[in-house]
Amino acid sequence: MQQSIHSVAFLVREYDEAIAYFTKKLSFELAEDTDLGGGKRWVLVRPKAENGTALLLAKAATPEQDKAVGNQAGGRVFLLLHTDDFWRDYNEMRSRGVEFLEEPRSEEYGTVAVFRDLYGNKWDLLERR
Repeated sequence: MQQSIHSVAFLVREYDEAIAYFTKKLSFELAEDTDLGGGKRWVLVRPKAENGTALLLAKAATPEQDKAVGNQAGGRVFLLLHTDDFWRDYNEMRSRGVEFLEEPRSEEYGTVAVFRDLYGNKWDLLERR
């Protein structure tokens, strides 16, 4: 049996603002944007040249979901964005206004820095050793 994780649901307030953030600030590609009717869309974004896991941008539809926007991991780092060149991506992301919460650091497993997305979720930018 062969399995993989196709996408991860990522709660957003508005589709278009989230698409703009991911495509402009993080240089992701918009893999799909299909109107499902009734104000719902099937929106997938993913890092360019990545054929693996995508984020399914899911517009919060209830007060409970709205409370979770920006806090999908309870304040912990939620997602890890791997890169083959930490300093290239770190500098490009900073120049586009991405907010890093700490200075880059070297760990046993690689070079890493935590950043915050447009809603406040924490991410690691990580280049593995």
